[in-house]
Amino acid sequence: MPHSQTSAPRDSRVGVRLARGASPWLLPTVATAALSLARSRRSGVARAVAVPATALAAGMLWFFRDPEREIAQGRVISPADGVVQSIMPWKDGRTRVAIFMSPLNVHVNRAPLSGTVTSVEHIPGGFVPAFNKESENNERVVWHFDTELGDIEMIQIAGAVARRIVPYIPEGTKVEQGDRIGLIRFGSRVDIYLPEGVEVDVEVGQKTVAGVTRIDRG
Repeated sequence: MPHSQTSAPRDSRVGVRLARGASPWLLPTVATAALSLARSRRSGVARAVAVPATALAAGMLWFFRDPEREIAQGRVISPADGVVQSIMPWKDGRTRVAIFMSPLNVHVNRAPLSGTVTSVEHIPGGFVPAFNKESENNERVVWHFDTELGDIEMIQIAGAVARRIVPYIPEGTKVEQGDRIGLIRFGSRVDIYLPEGVEVDVEVGQKTVAGVTRIDRG
């Protein structure tokens, strides 16, 4: 495994924090809500704005939550909260597990295995709904990890609303299983490719929790 000079930070606290990369969306929304509430007693326009602005700010706070997790034991754990959309054998012997993330899910993604990030590649593309077959051509970030199972590929795919994928760590970073590695804003998808010979232990339609749900059969 390649030597790395950097490593991803580990979190030992229990609780919920806000996701890194949320500020461009969250700060203007919260500021608008706070300002309209402060002026609502003196202005009818401010009162009219205060209710939807506060509801939107609350929704943003919920969406950008980033809860601490007790990381599960297992060779490969889920990189994303969501629902298993498909399990597909690949021509090269690998198996692709696609996890659909709705706007209600936590959108911080985690490392499926311990290892070293050997590649982080941004690929421009479209923004069709992530559950659509045509989402194969969507905006994406392709990750490769050098792990005890060999090269592991993981892809963050933007959806119809998600217009930005925010990687947290660069190529060359050494990660522990369950470390936070990036954020996809709003509905989206994460694909992980299991190496040949690694059996899948989840089913289509099953809910997954990043860092908690084991997706391979030991």
